[in-house]
Amino acid sequence: MGSGQTVAVFGAYGHTGRFVVDELLERGFVPVASGRDEGRLRELAASRPGLAARPATVGDPASLDRALAGAAAVVNAAGPFAATAAPVIDAALRAGVPYLDVAAEIEANADTFAHFGDRARAAGAVVVPAMAFFGGLGDLLVTAAMGDWASADEAHIAYGLSGWHPTEGTRASGRVSRERRGGGRVRHANGRLEYRHDDPPVLEWPFPAPLGTRSVIGEFSMADVVTVPHHLPIPEVRTYMTVEAAGDVASPDTPAPAAADGTGRSAQTFLVDVVVRSGGAERRAVARGRDIYAVTAPLVVEAVGRVLSGRVRAAGVVSAGEVFDAPDFLKALSPHVSVDLRP
Repeated sequence: MGSGQTVAVFGAYGHTGRFVVDELLERGFVPVASGRDEGRLRELAASRPGLAARPATVGDPASLDRALAGAAAVVNAAGPFAATAAPVIDAALRAGVPYLDVAAEIEANADTFAHFGDRARAAGAVVVPAMAFFGGLGDLLVTAAMGDWASADEAHIAYGLSGWHPTEGTRASGRVSRERRGGGRVRHANGRLEYRHDDPPVLEWPFPAPLGTRSVIGEFSMADVVTVPHHLPIPEVRTYMTVEAAGDVASPDTPAPAAADGTGRSAQTFLVDVVVRSGGAERRAVARGRDIYAVTAPLVVEAVGRVLSGRVRAAGVVSAGEVFDAPDFLKALSPHVSVDLRP
């Protein structure tokens, strides 16, 4: 698939970045590992013979230019994305190559759409933020569930995780987001992002079997509240998280993910239940899989392959469901994600 094309991965030595590097190798791309920690880059390169390592920091544009030299695309896997997204996007635009990231930070994603839309569109560049489990998968599922609907009244994305062992990057990104919100929370309602300081509701969500009805945190907003309404006229976009998983990620004592097999994947399982409503009609999409961090790699690498082969529907700053054929993309993920569309 990759035909030997070079793809730079910024933050390659991080938990998700390593999965991305391995997925690129598996698909025939030539990854170039980059990031600020030269020691960790050398360690990663030593574990994967032939992997090039190019240290770079977001405060040094010339180092980013060197990291992207000769690359056909760049994947940013280094959070917090509030600090890394803009400098790496700038470098991608200078190099004239597509940019994709795996950001789950709502504010960072909103910034990317707001600040780079005109520049990327004028350059004919493709910039895809949140091409990950949170933001990318949900957007693809909502878009596929919509089918021939041009608009909808509301979209609901419920996450049923068996547990959530957050990475160091997840915790760092969460701290940045909370600081930017002044400790509040965010939701997408009435056609816009709303910031609130009250407690989110707790309710029961009827997940499909075998999960069944579970207690969820309502308005547990993830990147989907930015990616979905960016291109779909849906005034109410809500995301939900099972209470146990929300408690895991909030607790400072929850350990990081532990590998359960030779690929490095954890034993965590997920079920994503999407419901879209318009008038009195309802459509649904369900996705099942394992390890939210590991599954981000096939998501973003599939996107890289489609961008580089010209299988895109738009240029500029675009979300997954906007730029790709959502049902076809989800079908391509079948080795990693089982999807059931219920019109």
